[in-house]
Amino acid sequence: MATASVSDSREKELWRRLGEVNDPELDEPITEMGFVERAEVKDDGSVEVDFRLPTYWCSPNFAFLMLDGVRTALDRLSWSPAYGVKLHDHMFADEVNRGIEAGKTFGDIFAELAADTDLGAVRETFRIKAFKRRQEAVLCGLRQYGLTDREIVGMDLPAYDVARLEPGEAAKQKPRYRAALLERFPDRRTDGPVFVTWEERHIPPDALSAYLAELRGVRVNMEFNGALCRGLKQTRYKELDVVDGEPTLVDFIMDRVPARNAPVT
Repeated sequence: MATASVSDSREKELWRRLGEVNDPELDEPITEMGFVERAEVKDDGSVEVDFRLPTYWCSPNFAFLMLDGVRTALDRLSWSPAYGVKLHDHMFADEVNRGIEAGKTFGDIFAELAADTDLGAVRETFRIKAFKRRQEAVLCGLRQYGLTDREIVGMDLPAYDVARLEPGEAAKQKPRYRAALLERFPDRRTDGPVFVTWEERHIPPDALSAYLAELRGVRVNMEFNGALCRGLKQTRYKELDVVDGEPTLVDFIMDRVPARNAPVT
């Protein structure tokens, strides 16, 4: 009974840790996006993870960032297990899986596959997008709850922490924006407004509407890409509709639409 309890606890911890890894472009957990096909704790405590992306052509940069996040998540597991991660159905799957088996880090593997790409710059681009998307959701939620623009942009962290929101996207993003804010501006724990631009510029109350319009463009783009990725993955791995023994034209086309197939510049 105790063994079953330990196994169940480890399984829950495994999925919780994997749920902390985000698709870098979409700022959504890879578990919710369906990219983790299988995550299993074996009888000996070791862990196996099967990972699959929406299309065969997904940029190696995206694959690297997510797989590196998976590695970090597995390294944080409380029982420090041996683990294996396998990438499936991707144009660089063979290279990645051979590299993993050879004991190479994801950095070593992708340094060869994306040698001309500044992954630090790629990470920074996605951090900015995530910051803005989370911020927009909370700003809109506070407005909907009845706070004035002056009250919102004047909030410090203690006021933010006790602020109430209606259930929904804003409430979901509230702790996530807090985390992004303090990662970017650690001094906000003790001083200053919680709503500033990525460049740490103050947002005047009469400029909030214009600022929100800018943020809305970021969110719409991310939501569109998220819907596209979900649709492509569902179409790619569903049981094919068959007409007279052949896949339908829609299946044929959708299974070949490249998504996020070029490195971010």
